[in-house]
Amino acid sequence: MVYKRRVPRFLSSRPDSRLIPLPWELPLAEWPTDYLVALPRGISRHVVRFIKVGNSVYAAKEVIESLAIHEYRTLTDLHRTDTPAVEPLAVVTGRVGLDGEPLDPVLITRHLQFSLPYRSLFAQGVRPETVGRLLDAMVVLLARLHLVGFLWGDVSLSNILFRRDANEFAAYLVDAETAEMHETLTDGQREHDLTIAITNLYGEFSDLEAGRMLDESLDPLKLVESIITRYRELWAELTGAEEFSEQEVFRIENRVRRLNALGFDVAELSIETSPDGSSIRIQPKVVDAGHHTRRLLRLTGLDVEEHQARRLLNDLDTFRVRTSQGSVDEPVVAHQWLTECFQPVVTAVPPELRGKREAAQIYHEVLDYRWYASQRENREVPLLEATWGYISDVLRALPDEDLTDATRVGGDERQLANPYDPSQGFVDDEGPMPEDPWETAEDDEPVSPPGFLDIEALRARKR
Repeated sequence: MVYKRRVPRFLSSRPDSRLIPLPWELPLAEWPTDYLVALPRGISRHVVRFIKVGNSVYAAKEVIESLAIHEYRTLTDLHRTDTPAVEPLAVVTGRVGLDGEPLDPVLITRHLQFSLPYRSLFAQGVRPETVGRLLDAMVVLLARLHLVGFLWGDVSLSNILFRRDANEFAAYLVDAETAEMHETLTDGQREHDLTIAITNLYGEFSDLEAGRMLDESLDPLKLVESIITRYRELWAELTGAEEFSEQEVFRIENRVRRLNALGFDVAELSIETSPDGSSIRIQPKVVDAGHHTRRLLRLTGLDVEEHQARRLLNDLDTFRVRTSQGSVDEPVVAHQWLTECFQPVVTAVPPELRGKREAAQIYHEVLDYRWYASQRENREVPLLEATWGYISDVLRALPDEDLTDATRVGGDERQLANPYDPSQGFVDDEGPMPEDPWETAEDDEPVSPPGFLDIEALRARKR
């Protein structure tokens, strides 16, 4: 019998025709490595592979159709609100295997360049202060999601990717299977998400602790408590009402400045004055994060992370003062800064090193290098001189973060058995892979009634 290849159906608003010839008739776990690229990722309950088509890299996840379409549409909604999440590309349905049996659909998302899953960060050894910055990024992401009415339902570090953002990190949602979009969230819905977060995060930090990837000074329970406390403080700052006397009207502007400093814009400010005029009550309506990102994009066309944008804007302001252009229109000065400062630094980086950091991060780190070099040498080091020093002393020694090889984890100490599937463990692991006794049960063995977990039967079957 000659197998006749069937082309599956593609649900996509921005299709990539190069995906059509791929071997969709094979289960994702059996794809030839010629189509795959080994990138670090978290552990997933589904089969996930990174596929490379030309110069593009996509993440492919095999999942049942209802979940695949739900997640695709949810991620699309998040992109409409400019919320940090991976970009959905397509859902591949109607797949049929070589044996004629149907295969699960595949959700395809665009790989987020220069991003790393939390396990890759911890595997290299993370200092306590770095852990704090990771947690802050996660808290900001959760608050942003709740502001747009997004009920996650599965808050965890496993469902987040991190990117460097100047001296901080930016967090991106990567899994939205259980999520729901609402007009607004009630306090009860937000508390439900926080309850899930407490359980998942404690388990993940305990797992890192057991694997000796968590600094000994860090306690999983205290880390989780810190996350919840930070979230509540941020939420109160973003949405809480504030009351003060009529002599303290300046606090209105102070509140807006604090919100802008956090990266959030204020759409409305509800101001109520007491009947006798002795007190004023304000409550902001925060619509979006990315205050500095939008300003830099408007002035220069550079689309970067929030903390990177703030650093670059500070350098732009410094350039304006140094060149005595205080009276010149800001867009004119911004164009001059772009052509005389930013672009020369970026183009000075050799092509083979550009996968180590994205352009805005490189410029930020060059500014840091220049400051330390100037302090050390007691002179103002020119920008391009600092750039060459940074490339030689720092950049060349950094690992690639654009397409990072996932063959080894934690330096050269441990090698993955399958770099395309980290869940298969390491080559030096002893004994067989752990089995799920429910999955390996014989067909004629008794099965528990639906919805009932018979622990004793499970233990007996394992024995």
